[in-house]
Amino acid sequence: MLDLLLPQRCVVCSRTGEQLCGPCRAGIATITPPLCERCGLPTVWPVARCRDCSGRRVAFASARSAVRYDEPVRAIVGAWKERGLRRLVAVAAELVLEAVAAPSGVVTYVAPDPDRRLLRGHHPPRALAEALADAWELPVGDLLRRRAGTRQRGLSRAERRRNVRGAFTATRSPARVVLVDDVYTSGATVGAAASALRRAGATEVRVVTFARVVR
Repeated sequence: MLDLLLPQRCVVCSRTGEQLCGPCRAGIATITPPLCERCGLPTVWPVARCRDCSGRRVAFASARSAVRYDEPVRAIVGAWKERGLRRLVAVAAELVLEAVAAPSGVVTYVAPDPDRRLLRGHHPPRALAEALADAWELPVGDLLRRRAGTRQRGLSRAERRRNVRGAFTATRSPARVVLVDDVYTSGATVGAAASALRRAGATEVRVVTFARVVR
């Protein structure tokens, strides 16, 4: 009845039928090698550290993302996060599973800003982490907490790093952690979260995100 009254439309092209139609899914720009070994930025040839992560301390051992954060993917993430189309997590998880090799360790997620969590009523990184952990047959842990008022949207790269410095806390952490988030923008948020996990006992943190900004 709902499909008849309120037919689903593709969040990218508005075609009636599915939340993400076949042609739009096929056209998503995936991230493929060669990559920076540390932060996962696409490069001309494989490098240990790229222009994005060289010359600064990075708390995570590696970061990998499935797709480029271009306009179609921006529409998907916006519909998923802000419009509450939660079934899109299945699409995001499928794309990550296709692009990122299965890791090992305990899966966790970047904790939400408490105010944003209440406003949205859901937390996309947690849903993605749970879907990936189920597929990888890995345990999931709720390891991080985040102080309120640390939104990153609209900030410069330097401002992002300052804004999340000390924003996350973890009281305990297993040695090996897979840290999941929806979008890797500058690496500041996952870097701060990884630092908290390292302080709590993690010896290796590997970051996995659905999308990544590629400048």
